[in-house]
Amino acid sequence: MERQRIAVIEDEATIASAIAARLEAEGFEVEVAGDGIGGVALCQRFRPDVVVLDLMLPGLDGLDVCRRIQRDRPVPVLMLTARDSETDLEVGLAVGADDYMTKPFSPRELVARVRALLRRSGRPIPSDPGVAIRLGTLVIDPASRRVTSSGDSVHLTRTEFDLLYRLAEAPHVVFGRRRLLEEVWGYQIGAGERTVDSHVRAIRRKLGHSLIRTVHGIGYALDTNGLL
Repeated sequence: MERQRIAVIEDEATIASAIAARLEAEGFEVEVAGDGIGGVALCQRFRPDVVVLDLMLPGLDGLDVCRRIQRDRPVPVLMLTARDSETDLEVGLAVGADDYMTKPFSPRELVARVRALLRRSGRPIPSDPGVAIRLGTLVIDPASRRVTSSGDSVHLTRTEFDLLYRLAEAPHVVFGRRRLLEEVWGYQIGAGERTVDSHVRAIRRKLGHSLIRTVHGIGYALDTNGLL
């Protein structure tokens, strides 16, 4: 059986080698690039199943690398960052990253997140993806994976769409962050809860801040007030 391929694009050699060694020990085929330009070339040649991508890279930064590799071929991206800037993280998610981790991180957690991305990307397309959800002026269509608001198309990333659709399946129901991690991302690691927060903020920027209600200490609910 062919091993799944992971590209690691990281300029800190000690971190890159540690990630590669752990992933190889888990049975993955791994190749490493130490800068942005090399990372783009690696993805074009290696055709990875998942990319582990550092945000801060020499040459091209992680955001440019993410844009370029997603243009060539959609591939799940786990972004790594030494900074905890909300803006950096949200821009990273906006250009196509599916998940992110802030350094320092647990190698075990990184493997869990890589496996979750592989499970999501490997899910077969259902013959009946489900019916479009219509909430007032908002339409979420799983067949075309398109969202329209008041008739205007709104571009969402793959993960933003999956998160919005899950919330919209049960309007006003409060979903805990860990439940959303399990049902949308495919893992239940507490450290990943900020990933949910970042995606919610990204959806709010595109569809309005009142669409998703924060229930402090618990999670989120889709609020249809103002849509009807």
